[in-house]
Formats: sequence, C-alpha cells, structure tokens
Amino acid sequence: MAQGELQIHKTPDGTLQVALSGEWKLANSLPSPDLVRNEIEASPRISRVSFETGNLTGWDSGLLSFLVKVVGQCSGCDVPMDREGLPSGVNRLLDLATAVPERKGARRGTERAPFLARIGESAVSFWHSVLEMLTFIGETCVAFVRLFTGKSRFRGSDLMLVIQECSAEALPIVSLISLLVGLILAFVGAIQLKLFGAQIFVADLVGIGMTRAMGAIMTGIIMSGRTGASFAATIGTMQVNEEIDALQTTGVSPIDFLVLPRMIALCIIMPLLTVYADFMGIMGGLIVGVFGLDLNIVEYYNETKKAVSLTNFWIGIFSGFVYGILIAISGCMRGMQCGRSASAVGDATTSAVVTGIVSIVVATAIITVICNILGI
Repeated sequence: MAQGELQIHKTPDGTLQVALSGEWKLANSLPSPDLVRNEIEASPRISRVSFETGNLTGWDSGLLSFLVKVVGQCSGCDVPMDREGLPSGVNRLLDLATAVPERKGARRGTERAPFLARIGESAVSFWHSVLEMLTFIGETCVAFVRLFTGKSRFRGSDLMLVIQECSAEALPIVSLISLLVGLILAFVGAIQLKLFGAQIFVADLVGIGMTRAMGAIMTGIIMSGRTGASFAATIGTMQVNEEIDALQTTGVSPIDFLVLPRMIALCIIMPLLTVYADFMGIMGGLIVGVFGLDLNIVEYYNETKKAVSLTNFWIGIFSGFVYGILIAISGCMRGMQCGRSASAVGDATTSAVVTGIVSIVVATAIITVICNILGI
C-alpha cells in the first residue's frame, strides 16, 4: 500500500503546484501541511496554489484535514487557492468544512470566578443544604408521628433484617476497635501515672473515658463508616434504578418504607453496642493493667467499679442513642438525595460518611458542654 506523498514545485508563471499521490489516509504517515506554508513564505511572488491529484489512489478524512489547514495558510498569506485539480468529493467536503467560519470568541475559555463570587456560591450552596436537611428531618418527624398513630407502612421483616446487619454483623469490628482503644488509653495513662507510682488509676482513666465518651464515639464512627455508608448506597442504588419513584407512584411513602426501619434499628442497637464497646474497652485496659503494670485483677475491678458511676454510664448510652439518630439521618438523607448515575452512588456514600462523622463530633461537643453546665 503506497503511503501518501507530497511534491511541491513552482511553475514559471508563479503558481505553486502541490502534487498529491498515494493513499492519503489517517492510518498512514501523512506529510505535514507546514511544508506548503514554508514554500509560500519562502517565495513571496507566488500568484496562486494549485493541486495535482492524478496519482492519488485513495483518501479519507486525513486528506481533508490536510487541505483545510492549507486553505487556512493560503488565507493567512493572501494567496489564492485553485481547487480544480482536487477530486469532486474532496471539493464538496471542503465546501462544507469552510461554509461557516468559526466565530471569534465562540470557544469559551476557562475563567476563574472572583473570590467573593466563590464565597457567595459556597454560602448559597450551604444554605440550600441546610434547608434540605431540615426538610428531611421534618419529613422524618412526621413519619414518626404516623408510626405512633399506626398509619405508617413498612415491613417488620425489613426492620429485623436491618437490626441484624447493625448488631450481630457489626460486633467483630466494634470488638476489635473498642479493645484497641482501651489498650491505647491504658498505655497513654500508664506512661504518666508511673512517674507518681499511681498505676492503679489507669482503671479510673479507662473506665471513665470509655463509658462517658470514647465507647459511644468510636462505636458511632464505626457505624457511620459501615452502616451509614450502607444505607446511603442501598437507597442511592434504589434511586438510580427508579425504585423510589415506583414506591411514590404506588402511594407508598419512601420515608416510611425505607427510612423509618433504619432509624428505629439504629436507635435500638446503638445504645446496646455502646455498652458492649464500653465493656471491651475496659477489658483492654484490664489487659494492660494486669500484664503491663502488674496489677491484680480483683484490684483493677474494684477500682473500676469505684470510679465508674451510673451518671457516666447513662451519659454514654444517651450519646450512643443520639449518634444512632444522626447516622441514620445522614445515611438515608444522602441516599435520598442521590443522583441518577452510578458515580452519584459513590458520591452519596462518601457524603454520608463525612456527614455522619462531622455530626458525631459536633454532637459530642454539645453534649459535653451541656454536661459541664449541669455539673454532671
């Protein structure tokens, strides 16, 4: 197969003749149109540019692209172009390609918005997000009212399935993380308490820290990354598959059918998981106290029992209950707000985890301030 070839020579009458031969196709290595421009610039007395295509055996859009660039070069140098030597099909395509020249400024360049405009857009977007969140919380509260009046509609089997996913299947990761957190608290406390010979107070540190805050916080973060993301992915996929639209068409409220079971399940399970996490964290501190600090098991138990009060215990349980509500709202809300594409499901899942963790941190700060004000 002959490659596309280009020969250029100047005739005595000042015509620059461009001879095209071979196959001018994109699959072949084609000459550059800059060769024609160089000849035009090197010979200022050129009167016109003509073409000879008698030996042209085949062509496709590669030839057309070459000729379009040559047309632009001739226009830029004010040199007439004679297209009589070109095949009729090429002439018709060139007429189409050059019929409407590109308008100057038609291509929109990348412009960076001013700083104040970006701040304003962020503020408006944040306000819309707040309004959407308040709307979702309001719809959820109305759904709970319907639940207590016996008018909500969801399947009990769905509730039991969600409870199983949030409880039994979450125990391994909650056990591991809580045990390690207890170990870390004990090691950190032991480093300083050893300086005063007060290793026994490691039991106080771990017991109060786990039951009052750390047990609930770590359980909430784990459930936000595990269960909250699962809620968002499940509901988001249903949004993509238009299953939520089908529920609305049949007169079933998606809030009742999808959100209520998940919120009820987390409200029930999170306090129980918090108690379990407290126990595992205290066990981690016990391991460090017995094997690392040479404390007696009974002595460690008695010190923990003396340090941990019911007030600390109930604060932790209440925090877990609040975290459960926040995780369920974050996961379900981001799932309901999911777009109609596969990538939107991933974005909704990520947003659910971030929203859940941020909500847990903010709620922890608020609960801590309230407890400080109440003196508990």
